[in-house]
Amino acid sequence: MKEKAVKINDFVREIPTSAREKMNVPGRIYASDAIFDEVQDDAVKQLTNVACLPGIVKYAVALPDMHWGYGLPMGAVGAFDRKEGVISPGMTGFDINCGIRMIKTDLTEEEIKPKLQELISKLFKNVPSGVGSKGRLKLSNDELDEVLVKGARWAVENGYGTKEDLKRNEENGCMEGADPNKVSDKAKKRGIPQLGTLGAGNHFLEIQSIDRLFDEKVAKAFGIEKKNQVVIMLHCGSRGFGHQVASDYLKKHKQAAKKYGIWLPDPQLVCAPADSQEGQDYYKAMKCAVNYAFTNRLVMTHWIRESFEQVIGGTWEDMGMDSIYGICHNICKLEEHEVDGKKKKLYVHRKGSTRALPKRHKLVPDVYQGVGQPVLIAGSMGTASYILVGREKASETFYSTCHGAGRTMSRTGALKKFWGEDVKKELKEKGIYTRATHPKVLSEEAPGAYKDVDEVIRSVDGAGISKPVARMVPLAVAKG
Repeated sequence: MKEKAVKINDFVREIPTSAREKMNVPGRIYASDAIFDEVQDDAVKQLTNVACLPGIVKYAVALPDMHWGYGLPMGAVGAFDRKEGVISPGMTGFDINCGIRMIKTDLTEEEIKPKLQELISKLFKNVPSGVGSKGRLKLSNDELDEVLVKGARWAVENGYGTKEDLKRNEENGCMEGADPNKVSDKAKKRGIPQLGTLGAGNHFLEIQSIDRLFDEKVAKAFGIEKKNQVVIMLHCGSRGFGHQVASDYLKKHKQAAKKYGIWLPDPQLVCAPADSQEGQDYYKAMKCAVNYAFTNRLVMTHWIRESFEQVIGGTWEDMGMDSIYGICHNICKLEEHEVDGKKKKLYVHRKGSTRALPKRHKLVPDVYQGVGQPVLIAGSMGTASYILVGREKASETFYSTCHGAGRTMSRTGALKKFWGEDVKKELKEKGIYTRATHPKVLSEEAPGAYKDVDEVIRSVDGAGISKPVARMVPLAVAKG
């Protein structure tokens, strides 16, 4: 399938509808030549599968971090007509609202270097991590339902975070219309003990230093003033709660697809008409998982600030530990986009992709209206991460861009190729401290298992859909 791609320009290729039967729209891949050479044919086939679903609009979009995933590739976007289209749990993913929160500080690399090892150890202790990890919060069933409805507002009301944190967050930290009655008891049982936990896999908490500034004006608006300034990146999602919501509705949508006679090019793309009872039930349950993840990240933000206070001394306010922004990259949202010159409401599924809004877009927070939305991109462990900003041209990708480096091999493949202790040693030689619950995690997340993040960023910059603002390098990382 990959060989059928037609090169539009140096950073865009198109899979025409003639490439296979039943494609309703073309597939578009945003990637440099170097990145496209690495793209798996299986991932391209998955993109064309999505292009076959009813009500899809414009293109099935793949971004440079694309790789094979469940149903829809990771690093992809599918937008569907509100009335004619579908909603699919597989296109949102299992880790609903996996995302990133970034906190700035007024500290420099030189100031924290002497206490860096103590700092990452304190963070590792204060922020629970690992498979099945349980949090420090003790929630009742009613309190969990509050979290699911209020999102990060619940955290602020209970002393975790501030109102300013909410403003600097996608959806202000809450998707309205979440309905806990659409969530299974099993999902709630998994969610109660895990709020305020990092989890495992590619989730991490990283202390970073600003390495390069590409746009000083925009960087300053984001609170980034200089090179060597210290920032913290937190990457996690909705834990077992979101996974259970996805699992429950994959089963329900399998029946829904049969009921409504929807032809599926891949059984992993089970779906329901967007305006059907089944479609809306999933959407309301998904919003609960989205709100759980927003709360999860803000609770951990509070503990990160406490950890810095305990090790560095002083208050977090004195250290300038304000939120830069919080973003999602596994989500479905009803959004307004222009299609063929007309504004339309679309269900936009972003899986392993990040919303990227330009300046003056109505959904950009007031504080960033003059520059655009911060877009937070995580590199692989031990490599650079980026802050980007949205551009007008991103309208062609439904205001979406990449979310990270993107894997080049599976976790199983990485386990066979990389030894955890070797990875830890190599990172230490680079001056990067690591804390992990098990060496296996370091093997799975070894830098060699991922694409070159600098080339991924060059691709989205070259395509004109987002622009680099700052580049960060890791100083210390805590992994699940």
